[in-house]
Amino acid sequence: MSGYSITEASARQKWIAGLLVAAYTVVTLVPLFWIVATGFKSPSDAIAYPPKVIFTPTLEGYVNLFTTRTRMNPDQLEALGPPQTWYDGIVRQYDMVISGPSRFGERFLNSVIIGFGSTFLSIFLGTLAAYAFSRFKVPLKDDLLFFILSTRMMPPIAVAIPIFLMFRTLGLSDTHLGMILLYTAVNISLAVWLLKGFIDEIPREYEEAALIDGYSRFQAFYKVVLPQAATGIASTAIFCLIFSWNEYAFAVLLTSGTAQTAPPFIPTIIGIGKDWPAVAAGTTLFLIPVMVFTILLRKHLLRGITFGAVRK
Repeated sequence: MSGYSITEASARQKWIAGLLVAAYTVVTLVPLFWIVATGFKSPSDAIAYPPKVIFTPTLEGYVNLFTTRTRMNPDQLEALGPPQTWYDGIVRQYDMVISGPSRFGERFLNSVIIGFGSTFLSIFLGTLAAYAFSRFKVPLKDDLLFFILSTRMMPPIAVAIPIFLMFRTLGLSDTHLGMILLYTAVNISLAVWLLKGFIDEIPREYEEAALIDGYSRFQAFYKVVLPQAATGIASTAIFCLIFSWNEYAFAVLLTSGTAQTAPPFIPTIIGIGKDWPAVAAGTTLFLIPVMVFTILLRKHLLRGITFGAVRK
């Protein structure tokens, strides 16, 4: 009877835990689904009250996101003839014509270059530094590690003006290189601390055996340590990319044209008419690269966890 009660309690606990996880998932994903749905609404449906759950889908938000438009009077529109494309037809409904592409594509590409560039550089330098701290006797190791971590403690606003003046003096304002170096400097503290913990768990005996077999120190690091630290590298890369991808304060302060990323650009889409579908469309597209990157690295995360289980 006691065993039955324990089994019944365990089943009930699993059911409650599953219910809580499902509720948390719904609460978390509803705003995301709402953003995606708003991207397919018309401007009137996007601001309707009460909010419309059932609506007629349209690509008007995506057309407005990728184009700039000019208003024309009915006589000018009639002189142009019928719309030549489906997106031109959408714009003509509001007595407007497409005058050219918007700058969202450029800003999105800047986010890709700066985000992934700083992530790669952070992981590269962070892995080397973490390996050195983990395997070699570094003078004042604890003090250096704390100093590296302390750079993460400062709020961006505390160093905004010095960084702005320094970038202006060095000619790095509104440049891809300047933003990559800045985000790398911010991310490297996180990368070093996370990766050092993963490398510390890898037994030194593996490298010693490789060195006895004739491997150089670099070969042992590349062929022995890196594969077993794959889970740490993958998870650290995700965290670094999320920061670089979403960072707003420095992007607003240090970029305005050439190297401006998507986060400070998307709010400007609202404009006078408050084009929420275009904002939602830009936000939806902005979410995709991080989601894809995380899904791709998920395989490496699972493989790394499996290696850890076999090793232990």
